[in-house]
Amino acid sequence: MSAQTDQVKPQRRLRLPSFGVQVLLGLVLGLVLGFAALQIGPVGEEAEPNWLATTLQTIGSTFVSLLRTVVPPLIILAVISSIANLRNVTNAARLAWKTLLWFAITALVSVAIAIGLGLLIRPGVNSAVDPANVSDPYTTGSWLAFIESLVPANFLGLAASTSGSVTTAEDGSLGLDASTSLSFNVLQLIVIAIVLGIAAVKTGKAAEPFIAFTDSALQVVLKALWWIIRLAPIGTVGLLGNAVYSYGWTTIGALGKYTLTIYIGLALVLFVVYPVAARLNGLSPVKYFTGAWPAIQLAFVSRSSMGTMPVTQRVTEQNLGVPRYYSAFAVPFGATTKMDGCAAIYPAISAIFIAQFFPDISLGITDYLLIVFVSVIGSAATAGTTGATVMLTLTLSTLGLPLEGVGLLLAVDPILDMGRTAVNVAGQALIPAIVAKREGILDLDRYNAPRDASGFVPLDAPAAEDVDAEAEEEVAKVPAGTAKE
Repeated sequence: MSAQTDQVKPQRRLRLPSFGVQVLLGLVLGLVLGFAALQIGPVGEEAEPNWLATTLQTIGSTFVSLLRTVVPPLIILAVISSIANLRNVTNAARLAWKTLLWFAITALVSVAIAIGLGLLIRPGVNSAVDPANVSDPYTTGSWLAFIESLVPANFLGLAASTSGSVTTAEDGSLGLDASTSLSFNVLQLIVIAIVLGIAAVKTGKAAEPFIAFTDSALQVVLKALWWIIRLAPIGTVGLLGNAVYSYGWTTIGALGKYTLTIYIGLALVLFVVYPVAARLNGLSPVKYFTGAWPAIQLAFVSRSSMGTMPVTQRVTEQNLGVPRYYSAFAVPFGATTKMDGCAAIYPAISAIFIAQFFPDISLGITDYLLIVFVSVIGSAATAGTTGATVMLTLTLSTLGLPLEGVGLLLAVDPILDMGRTAVNVAGQALIPAIVAKREGILDLDRYNAPRDASGFVPLDAPAAEDVDAEAEEEVAKVPAGTAKE
């Protein structure tokens, strides 16, 4: 036998599709399994979800829970590390101011689009929705919520809620079935982290071990986050499949015109306003979308800005080239206050729908100006109790419209929430990139770099944090009150 025949041919390794393709396959499989669960239908006398629906719900909720688990340590460690890195930047306050300014600019444009669509399409006129669906909202907004949410209830920003019901046994005795759950307030976590970060900087040399530990712990959390992100295709199957089973896309019904109006508004913001804003600031819209896509698609299927926030921060840094010392502040803050879908498009069109639906109600120019005001300012005022229903009730109460009208729209809220959350997260990734570009601290090589099979810029490419020192020097050279345009 020849030497060649004696050689063992190396086995070919199975090559998986790219991460983006895996997610798309997850979307398709989720739709297929969701409709399959619909065909099986509920089981038992109590019409409980079938085994497939239960499996899909478990997969989806488990994935979101994993992402939410990373949020508290990511915020605490990233913000502290961010402030520590900003201690040598003389114009750090300008970054925060410019971030808020661009939040307001895009919110203003979004609410103007929403009002225009509401007046043009008139979704509340001749609506076939049943007036019997009028009901009080389960939660409402308050202008005091923002101030109250700034004060941490405890060191970890945790809040406990108890729910339960009274049960009657066969012998007539009463029993209590209660459960307690814990949740965290993101805005309070940001406040706590800011205080700790400033304290560490003011402490000086004695705090250097603490800052070094924070930086090291942040790297560990980011590594664990990447492992969770790799599960996104599987999570997508469960999330979308459960959504199809739960709502079946048939709940639109009489609210089809209203639903279409909302999605037209969301599409205009996502595919027109954001690309134009990127282009006007010298950024490629295509690179923006390909960079932010992992977060946008996850937001659509998970319907959770908080659950998506770890992915949003990763794409903002690794794909869009925003320095970590800035993104660690901008992304978590944006996750609580930057909501063009929930705070601009949705409440504006919904308020107009309700005003058109109820007889003897008309909106004047003052009312439309109030809608603009609430959309631009109100998202921050309700940051402690974020949610589209909260923003809608805040808008309705400001305009003096009946809050009972919220009940008319709840049937399609889950379907709308998918698009709203995707737009929210898209804006939360775009604004830090725009501000960083205008301030001269954006890593343009990383922003324009090709994405690998995972959907991210390779880690061995020049990282945003690698140019932090040079970027900080550039920012420091800019006189206060000016910006690099």
